Amino acid sequence: MKTLIIVRHAKSSWDNIGQDDKERPLNDRGKKDAPEMAKRLKDRNIKVDKFVSSPAKRAKKTAKYFAEAYDTDKKDIVITDELYDASPANFYQVVAQLKDDWDAVAIVSHNPGITSFVNSLTNVQIDNMPTCGIFAVSLSGNKWVDFQNEEKKFLFFDYPKNPLA
Repeated sequence: MKTLIIVRHAKSSWDNIGQDDKERPLNDRGKKDAPEMAKRLKDRNIKVDKFVSSPAKRAKKTAKYFAEAYDTDKKDIVITDELYDASPANFYQVVAQLKDDWDAVAIVSHNPGITSFVNSLTNVQIDNMPTCGIFAVSLSGNKWVDFQNEEKKFLFFDYPKNPLA
């Protein structure tokens, strides 16, 4: 069985309007939300084997907060260029290339592609993947290359302002 956890990066700073988009850091709320959401994920007793992130600074920092919660060295985070400004097809391509010995993988990326991707996975549809939102699915197969065509089971959707959390 495989588990895919999709995480939108935490809230980013717009303090420097002229800054290159890939270089935007997290703002104070993002720095608060990311560790909290990482704790919520860990509290679900889901073991994450690998964290995979977009190369954007805000995504990498979000992934680092999650990796810290799992006592994973930040050097072990896989940075994948295809997750920046990604379409659903890019996400499927990244997932298909994951190593089969990783049973649970967390991917950190961006909107609008991340919302489109999660809405392509199951019959659970969301209007917008909020910053630091987490959407998780599982599949019974054992090979990531089969992910796109395998039936996926919705596990949960959580986000920082979730009133049920």
